[in-house]
Amino acid sequence: MDQKDRTIAHMDLDSFFVSVERLRNDKLKGKPVIIGGLSDRGVVASCSYEARKYGVHSAMPMKMALAMCNDAVVIRGDMDLYSRYSHMVTDIIHEQAPLYEKASIDEHYLDITGMDRFFGSFKWTKELRQRIIRETGLPITFGLSVNKTVSKIAAGEAKPNGEKEVQSKVVQPFLNPLSIKKIPMIGDKTYRSLRAMGVAKIHTLSRIPPEMMERVMGKNGRIIWKKANGIDHSPVEPYSERKSISHETTFDKDTIDVARMDEILVKMVEKLGYQLRNQQKLGSVVTVKIRYSNYDTHTLQKRIPYTAFDHELIKVVRELFKKLYSRRMLIRLIGVRIGGLVGGVQQLNMFEDTPEMTSLYQAMDRIRNRYGSSAVKRAVGM
Repeated sequence: MDQKDRTIAHMDLDSFFVSVERLRNDKLKGKPVIIGGLSDRGVVASCSYEARKYGVHSAMPMKMALAMCNDAVVIRGDMDLYSRYSHMVTDIIHEQAPLYEKASIDEHYLDITGMDRFFGSFKWTKELRQRIIRETGLPITFGLSVNKTVSKIAAGEAKPNGEKEVQSKVVQPFLNPLSIKKIPMIGDKTYRSLRAMGVAKIHTLSRIPPEMMERVMGKNGRIIWKKANGIDHSPVEPYSERKSISHETTFDKDTIDVARMDEILVKMVEKLGYQLRNQQKLGSVVTVKIRYSNYDTHTLQKRIPYTAFDHELIKVVRELFKKLYSRRMLIRLIGVRIGGLVGGVQQLNMFEDTPEMTSLYQAMDRIRNRYGSSAVKRAVGM
């Protein structure tokens, strides 16, 4: 299908964490609000538009943010609460959208191609947005266009709490005057490289020969060039909580050695956590599976706040295993599955009072990237 025939909506919750906190405490409305670690060594996870006017942004050290905006209200984040609201929004979209992808905790892509024949794509998306606002109380913005890239940029231009449609015939005129920073996947490093080449606007970037972009930036150069020209054929990937990563072990000899099984479960979770962080994913559903020697198979699952941290996942896996293994029969197989995956960096770490835990995971993952996934393990899993 030609991308001009597609209709893709990008729905993005505005300052999501802050908006949830304002539902809990309406005195925060209109005030500069920063969510993150409460100590000087903490990091900003999210901030309100009022705080952004002072130059505050996510991932900034809390000390620097407070120096810029000293009258800000600082709140330690509550991932459990944010996860519940995220699922609430997804459930509403699930009820109405023919095909949707949950791209992160606060973003969804919807493929509503063909909706114009029955209802009108803009009208349908507008009514869905109004239903989300009505039922959750959260402000949400949407962009509507021919592909994921243009709809995401359109949503960015419509924020906060707005709506914008960019039809196929005006895609390039819409993109041309915008900063290259508006293109998804252009981070600080790529931005600096392009600015060094004298490129500031999408129009200039779109006119560079794609071969030159590939020579300068490798394979990503051509992808960025396509985005600058409003070309993006990537599909909306159907979302399902069953989409998951898993690991299981069948024992050479059936066992009732609970201590050994605990070690193996910890080892599995470490591998799965590393995999999640490597893929920049967060999981929200944990399932533990056991198979007895008579081949009876039982599973138990639990929905959890979004995370990719081993220590959070291990707690849940141990709790589920304890509930599940009740018959004290010999066990043939154990397994762990992490489902409900969404994209996103591990934002939970930004709510920690100190960044030591984050630094520890980053250090361990660097060692694993270099020497293999088994290079670093918890002592209990060895």
